[in-house]
Amino acid sequence: MKKLINDPADVLAESLRGVAAAHPGLRVDHANRIVYRAQAKADGKVALISGGGAGHEPLHGGFVGPGMLDAACAGEVFTSPTPDQMAEATTTVDRGAGVLHIVKNYTGDVMNFEMAGELAAADGGVEVRTVVTRDDVAVEDSTYTAGRRGVGVTVLLEKIVGAAAEEGQDLDAVASLAQRVSDGGRSMGIALTSCTVPSAGRPTFDLPDDEIEVGVGIHGEPGRHREPLTGASQIARQLVDPVLADHDFTAGPTIALLNGMGGTPLIELYLMYGEVTSLLESAGVEVARCLVGNYITSLDMAGASLTLLAADEEVLRLWDAPVSTPGLRWGA
Repeated sequence: MKKLINDPADVLAESLRGVAAAHPGLRVDHANRIVYRAQAKADGKVALISGGGAGHEPLHGGFVGPGMLDAACAGEVFTSPTPDQMAEATTTVDRGAGVLHIVKNYTGDVMNFEMAGELAAADGGVEVRTVVTRDDVAVEDSTYTAGRRGVGVTVLLEKIVGAAAEEGQDLDAVASLAQRVSDGGRSMGIALTSCTVPSAGRPTFDLPDDEIEVGVGIHGEPGRHREPLTGASQIARQLVDPVLADHDFTAGPTIALLNGMGGTPLIELYLMYGEVTSLLESAGVEVARCLVGNYITSLDMAGASLTLLAADEEVLRLWDAPVSTPGLRWGA
């Protein structure tokens, strides 16, 4: 294992120290491992928090800031944060209008956020709503989940719903929008290599050099199947076809995310996006907005995922609204 670390046990704590040093717009509670905005949102506005195991950067701490999250809780690598962390973040960011929990569908995250919501309501009187993302079409159930995994649509949801909260929509409206966005997104991923968790010091799974994992999860969970490595045009079809088979994206504009898993260079991601857009155009899908890059990673895994989100004028307006976070910034 070759990594820029000191001690595998200190990776998260030392990474958060670097986050605090690099981004003066953020405040890091090192004791509770929570990333906050340095300047809290105004009173009377709904707050958003999310979180999960480390190793998926910039998700979630990299999306804290005006226009997206108010706080993000970090667990150890691929390990859910605790309910106490999440409850602490929930009571801290509440500005009197309630808090939305944005949760990827992984069993530990779902259970701990549920407990945190109960703690915050009981101890702090905070009104909490929850949206669980379940956009991965690769499998119906996985090693880590009951039901589909929550992956790339989480990023799009945090941006869109973050804008709605920023402009002052109330908790009912924000929660309803979040569910609508979650329901309208689908994702599919492939892996070229495994990742290596620092504490393990070896690849999470074995994948021969001449094979790819089709449908891999962000923790390296098994996908649909393995098959021989082929050219980018054929791999692009492995991403596009399952997503389009699962949801109709031809009825209106679409937001597309071509996401890197952490170990794939941008030149390959852009090459892949060129292949993907050709397939989408042929299928009658109008891509109105897009992102290409590393937004929900899996440490050093090589590979990519495609997320499509059905949009409308309101969703596009909120997508275009200003955002200022380490991982996403425009118009601010």
